[in-house]
Amino acid sequence: MCLMKLRQNKEDLELSFLFEVSESTVSKIVITWINFMYFQLKEINIWPSRDIVTDYMPDDFKYKFATTRVILDATETPIQKPSHVDAQSVTWSSYKHKNTIKTMIGCTPRGTVSYVSDAYGGSASDRQIIEKSELLQLNLNLFEQKDSIMADRGIMVQDLFAAQDVKVNTPTMLKGKSQLEPEEVVRDRRVASKRIHIERVIGLAKTFKILKNELPSSKLILGSRIVFVCFSIANFRKCIVNENA
Repeated sequence: MCLMKLRQNKEDLELSFLFEVSESTVSKIVITWINFMYFQLKEINIWPSRDIVTDYMPDDFKYKFATTRVILDATETPIQKPSHVDAQSVTWSSYKHKNTIKTMIGCTPRGTVSYVSDAYGGSASDRQIIEKSELLQLNLNLFEQKDSIMADRGIMVQDLFAAQDVKVNTPTMLKGKSQLEPEEVVRDRRVASKRIHIERVIGLAKTFKILKNELPSSKLILGSRIVFVCFSIANFRKCIVNENA
């Protein structure tokens, strides 16, 4: 029942008819199992070691961006418009032009989900989410020296990772220039061709329709856990990045 809710996002009323129980029972079962799966899946360390990332890194990726540890991008899930004005403001996404919750997702060069942040209101910037994330907690030792991160040009966090000696590879910003240098164009094309892996991973997780349709206010408190469960389950599906990508 819970997986059907995540995958197909059926209404509680429809599920109550299918399973011959009351709507309130459906709600209780779904909430219970989302919480159960969240705590069980949290026991799995999805952040792989440097050696594992390198061993499974596609050949072309290894040739062009061998130090890449994670590819980052943000994803947003639409939510029902909150009744409180302050909550409306916090969750309003200027990018999606609707109320959303926003999560930072990371994947390995081979397309395995390796990081899922907590969910924040849609008004939060990529930088704000990363500033609050475990990625910057030195005591966790998630990164090793000379690791690198690949991200979109809007994720300007190079300074945040400087203390860990971690480089952030993003497409080049013009910064007042009328056009890019030829070598910058070539590099940006290479980054774009590899960064697309995270977009494909996010697309795979969003086959769970609960992440694409408007999340009702009654489920909003579970927002972070729903996102985490869906992305974690996506790791059990066939790898979408081939070894030569």
